Amino acid sequence: MLFMIVERFKTGQQLAVEQRYQLKGRMLPDDVVYHASWMKTDGSVCFQIMEAPNRDALEPWIGLWSDLVDFEVTAVQTSQQYWQGVKLETI
Repeated sequence: MLFMIVERFKTGQQLAVEQRYQLKGRMLPDDVVYHASWMKTDGSVCFQIMEAPNRDALEPWIGLWSDLVDFEVTAVQTSQQYWQGVKLETI
């Protein structure tokens, strides 16, 4: 499953996030795959696409960062996957 992860850095924690990342990396569980990320231009928010077998697989990773970051996790799929699964009614 694909997940859109929105990481909102807690006030004053951007430097701490960067330092931890430089020291330890993403610290993802073995069954979670990082695909891509984008930063808000002011550096306060990171948007990531992750792949995991289910939502629960993300919890160990979230737990390692939750002192510095607030997380929003949304299951997503590609547009192609969505439209392949939709049966359009004809008029």
